[in-house]
Amino acid sequence: MFELRAVDKLHGATRVLARLSLATRRGHTTALIGPSGSGKSTILRLMLGLWRADAGEVLFDGAPVERAGAGALEQRRRVGYVIQEGGLFPHMSARDNVALVARWRGRDSPAAIEARLRELAELTRLPHELLGRFPAELSGGQRQRVGLMRALMLDPDALLLDEPLGALDPLIRADLQQDLKDIFNSLGKTVVLVTHDLAEAAFFADHIVLLRGGAIAQQGSIEDLMERPVDDFVTRFVHAQRTVTLARPRAAEAR
Repeated sequence: MFELRAVDKLHGATRVLARLSLATRRGHTTALIGPSGSGKSTILRLMLGLWRADAGEVLFDGAPVERAGAGALEQRRRVGYVIQEGGLFPHMSARDNVALVARWRGRDSPAAIEARLRELAELTRLPHELLGRFPAELSGGQRQRVGLMRALMLDPDALLLDEPLGALDPLIRADLQQDLKDIFNSLGKTVVLVTHDLAEAAFFADHIVLLRGGAIAQQGSIEDLMERPVDDFVTRFVHAQRTVTLARPRAAEAR
């Protein structure tokens, strides 16, 4: 669904991405992983149209990603975006944060918005009574669930998640990982996820893209990276995280 063709991206004199080509499959989850500064978040921002490539093409569903105008607005409504802590507006309740995009669209009645809020609260396992609270009154995991609800409000075709679980403590993170996995499986959407954690990438995705210095070092399954590394960098990267359990839970494999 997303495709980058020979993309370059510069920040001043620094080349963040170098002739990078990447394609994601519709209805599948792709995990972007690599050291800090390898280009993971840059790829998401290009896919969303927040940034423009300096060379090459960025496509969404076969059409160039636009940054302005009616076409850009329509594309962005088809893509949900989640960042750490949900990226919520602190002066708005959880309910208003989630409903904001629907109100901007202007086609949904208050009753329809409220029905969608209840549906999403159930999907993300957020108690409905918490929707009246402000972000500061919610836990980190609750804020992340609200951020996911907002991303799903317009029922987008794709989800982009930029280290959504990175700021959570281990127990909350483990619970939310499983809930996210269940949501991805039930909705069947195209998902692109940024993470620093190879175990998390293996848990969520069947397509893992390991980045290094703005280029793809290797891509494929977790088995490809662990058993068939293409060079010493891949071997060292995997070895550095070998203390973390990389196998997917058997219950998740069975679903």
